[in-house]
Amino acid sequence: MDPTPIRRKLIRDLPKSDLHLHLDGSLRLDTLIELAREHRIALPSFSADGLEQKVFKRAYRNLNEYLRGFAFTVAVLQHEEALERAAAELAEDNQAEGVRYIEVRFAPQLHTSAGLSIEEALRAVDRGLGRAATAFNRRAAVRSGAEPPFRYGIIACAMRYFEQSHSRSLGQFLQAHAHAPPRDVFAMASLELARTAVHLAKDEGLPIVGFDLAGREKGYPAGDHWRAYQVVHDGFLGKTVHAGEDYGPESIFQAITDLHAERLGHGTHLFSTRSIRDPRIQDRSGYVRSLVEYIGDRRITLEVCLTSNTQTIPRLKDLRNHPF
Repeated sequence: MDPTPIRRKLIRDLPKSDLHLHLDGSLRLDTLIELAREHRIALPSFSADGLEQKVFKRAYRNLNEYLRGFAFTVAVLQHEEALERAAAELAEDNQAEGVRYIEVRFAPQLHTSAGLSIEEALRAVDRGLGRAATAFNRRAAVRSGAEPPFRYGIIACAMRYFEQSHSRSLGQFLQAHAHAPPRDVFAMASLELARTAVHLAKDEGLPIVGFDLAGREKGYPAGDHWRAYQVVHDGFLGKTVHAGEDYGPESIFQAITDLHAERLGHGTHLFSTRSIRDPRIQDRSGYVRSLVEYIGDRRITLEVCLTSNTQTIPRLKDLRNHPF
């Protein structure tokens, strides 16, 4: 007897959590196509098969190529109804896989091109997740205690880097601060988001459980955003940072020292001495060893994303090559 179906059922039935879950990276393809038609947004293909061949592929040359697909998902999520629908469907998909706690992250500032505010974007996602949670928790098995309830949190995601075309509000931000170096402008945008996230969590009770920093690491160091992270630190929100995904151990060190990160998104290159680029680090093995011990001693969590890494790092052709 082939044990595979039994194992799959066991894995599906076990209550699970997902702490690294991007809203705009989890959109159903049929929903993406329907929303694109509704809002007259051009796609490379209007079939699921076509999109999987041209955009959402099995593997990519690098992380930057992978991230281009987000331009299409973000483009269709510029209205409250679309954000609410995407959030509800994401919760439903996780429920079907036996996931009982999710933390959904997205960058609200990228969803303001049609006039939404940061607050409206966050509230819309909360409504969608809440609707799906309420429906699931009405089940008899949940009410009787035979099955765990479904819960969720939201992580507000700031961006290390953005272009004027990313959204109307970010474009206006760049124009309003044209006199400042771009990296300073990106940091100011993060600070605005941090203050909004803390306000909504404390004053409105929105289930915003944490703050994140995403986007390309090279050339856009995490340390630029320390003021934003001080705000969320003072506001008692959780702190996670995408680090070590597309850069070396120095990026991880900066995330946990400058930004108080309690969790690290990916951390793929944590053990990679060859990824160290700072010429001042002479003893690379010693540096990595000290960094790993520091992370372990303080129980800093790694949000390891195996499938994502095999898609974006060509040398990881299968999971046996992953540093995990």
